[in-house]
Amino acid sequence: MSTDKNRATAAAILPLVGGPHNITSIAHCMTRLRIGLRDRSLVQEEALKAVPAVMGVVEDDTYQIVLGPGTVARVTPEFEALVEEGRSAPPAPAPAGAGAPAAPGDRPVTADGLAAQGAALKEARKAKNSTPFKLFLRRIADIFVPLIPALIGCGVIAGLNGVLTNAGWLPGIVPALAAIASGFMSLIAVFVGYNTAKEFGGTAILGGAVAAVIVFPGVAKITAFGLELKPGQGGVLGALAAALLAVHVEKWCRRWVPETLDVLVTPTLTVLVTGLVTLFGLMFLAGGASTAIGTFANWLLATGGAFAGLVLGGLFLPLVMLGLHQALIPIHTTLIEQSGYTVLLPILAMAGAGQVGAAVAVYVKLPRNGSLRATIKSALPAGFLGVGEPLIYGVSLPLGRPFVTACVGGAAGGAFVGLFHQLGVAFGSTAIGPSGWALFPLLDGGPGMGTTLAIYAGGLAVGYLVGFAATSFFGFTRQMLTDLNTDPDPADPAPPSGPAQEPGEPREPAMA
Repeated sequence: MSTDKNRATAAAILPLVGGPHNITSIAHCMTRLRIGLRDRSLVQEEALKAVPAVMGVVEDDTYQIVLGPGTVARVTPEFEALVEEGRSAPPAPAPAGAGAPAAPGDRPVTADGLAAQGAALKEARKAKNSTPFKLFLRRIADIFVPLIPALIGCGVIAGLNGVLTNAGWLPGIVPALAAIASGFMSLIAVFVGYNTAKEFGGTAILGGAVAAVIVFPGVAKITAFGLELKPGQGGVLGALAAALLAVHVEKWCRRWVPETLDVLVTPTLTVLVTGLVTLFGLMFLAGGASTAIGTFANWLLATGGAFAGLVLGGLFLPLVMLGLHQALIPIHTTLIEQSGYTVLLPILAMAGAGQVGAAVAVYVKLPRNGSLRATIKSALPAGFLGVGEPLIYGVSLPLGRPFVTACVGGAAGGAFVGLFHQLGVAFGSTAIGPSGWALFPLLDGGPGMGTTLAIYAGGLAVGYLVGFAATSFFGFTRQMLTDLNTDPDPADPAPPSGPAQEPGEPREPAMA
């Protein structure tokens, strides 16, 4: 995508989210532009969804615009530049009627109508999800999300290095690739500490400093309670705990240390106190927790792989809807740090396969609904690459039953992959973030690349087929087919005949 096109996309988005003076923060993750808004009523959501590069929107603690991998990293700096330029001008008045919610009966059963239902469902869930625990999980996720691009890059290089090593090709370049792939992982604890302190209101560099203690080679000379420390013991969990402690120590110092001594005393006490607690306590505790996580994950798949895969693959989409999937990010990172890959991600990725299969079935079952079929056609390529938000929020979730049958497809794919773990063929992903077909370059494990790729591809195929079949046979009631298998005249906003849908009727998700 050219720079001009990226800037055009940013320029199209900006006025639809209230203009530069309505923006309070800008960030991006793998697929989404995340913006803070002063007034969400200024967002023109339907027009925003109509922007060609926009795959969907997600309302959470930030307003998230799904642009897809690669695109979002290019559009974000252009968007930031336009916001800075626009802030030098006075704020423009809000367009008349912008952000005004539509009346319940205003929409035909089209893609836009379903998207509106999906937005209403998201808003209801958002109120339920704003608990202290879930808000804490979001903050933990915000610590790790910025690390994902480096994890992906290093993971792909590690996979390439493995192929060259096994094939005996280019032996002179293999050590260089190993260094490039492993350098970031050897210091990931420092980045986690830095981001943790920044996220929780401390001085970021002090969080990185106390986390650096964990990876310092000299800790091997330290003995505590008759036990020897090892460099890296505790990993990212230890870094997370150490940086959180550093934030509390620093804030205590800011309250009690005289201002004239603050610049010397506060950083010194923060690093000293936290460093000692980390060396003589947190590294041992976090090391035990990390080992337990790795042992349990491997035991779970080795002993109950098919059933465990069925449960994990089937419940991942509801976990995403509830916001609880964010708790898995530190677990994935810990597994990658321990064994080089996370065995959980290929199984969880099957949820996306079930979602794609369900969407294809909706496309086939509703041949007359051109609006919804157009949405599915535009969102499917992203769905195959693991970007599921457009299909979830624009198709399956507002329809209800197809969301449940998508979970059935994910469960079947997860059971397929889990079965091979139970048979001793263990593998995983060397990075987190990508899913679907985008996960192929990141797969690694004991059975060899060919076998690993074949099992993962088989799991995707099972997820697609079962998601398609389950949706075809159980995804619609007769009334739903009657209501949905039409393409109302866009010029006629009258809703379909019949009573307005209430929560609990067929199109309301069972997981609400």
